[in-house]
Amino acid sequence: MALASASPLATAAPRTLSPSSARRHAWPPSTLIVCGSSEPKKWRAVVPTALAAAIVSFGGIGPMTAMADLNKYEADVRGEFGIGSAAQFGSADLKKAVHVNENFRRANFTAADMRESDFSGSTFNGAYLEKAVAYKANFSGADLSDTLMDRMVLNEANLTNAVLVRSVLTRSDLGGAIIEGADFSDAVLDLPQKQALCKYAGGTNPITGVNTRKSLGCGNSRRSAYGSPSSPLLSAPPPKLLDRDGFCDESTGLCDAK
Repeated sequence: MALASASPLATAAPRTLSPSSARRHAWPPSTLIVCGSSEPKKWRAVVPTALAAAIVSFGGIGPMTAMADLNKYEADVRGEFGIGSAAQFGSADLKKAVHVNENFRRANFTAADMRESDFSGSTFNGAYLEKAVAYKANFSGADLSDTLMDRMVLNEANLTNAVLVRSVLTRSDLGGAIIEGADFSDAVLDLPQKQALCKYAGGTNPITGVNTRKSLGCGNSRRSAYGSPSSPLLSAPPPKLLDRDGFCDESTGLCDAK
């Protein structure tokens, strides 16, 4: 079957050329020079490129498209698995920006300029705001729980009814901040800053139902004397003013925030 389908050219006997015919059929000298030219180098450059294009065409487009679709989906739902935006605003100029009722979970605002901006009602749960400048910024009704806000400038910022549960505010400046109804439960503040806020704190948070003064530990004789858990030795009163459990000694009254 294989022999029957074979081409006549493949089964024909080789023909011997005479010397004159051999000279007539000899390759021209120019053609022989081309064989030794740079053409093979061009082919060596073209072949790998063609192979790479074939790999991308048959095996690369699918995964790349899928990754792009996944990134778009995560951007649409504000983060991987919809748990946060992870948006990057580090050192960004956000002066007088308006982002009301937006989702900024796990976003990075490190050293951002947020002066006089409006973030009221927005969610910052787990976000990074270290060294951000938020002078007169509006965070009323915002969720700032579990955020890192150390070394942040919050002078005259509006924190009305904001939730700052477990937020870290060490070495931050809240001078003149509006904190009516804010919840500072388990937040980390320096003792002098906490005492300054206690002078005018008031209201109850409408979301958590926690009294602002109680969340700060204002006037609580059983409040722990260690105002800054991150540096207790620097902020705590002398041991002689504490009772055996490490709380303020009621007989002295020197640990109460006035």
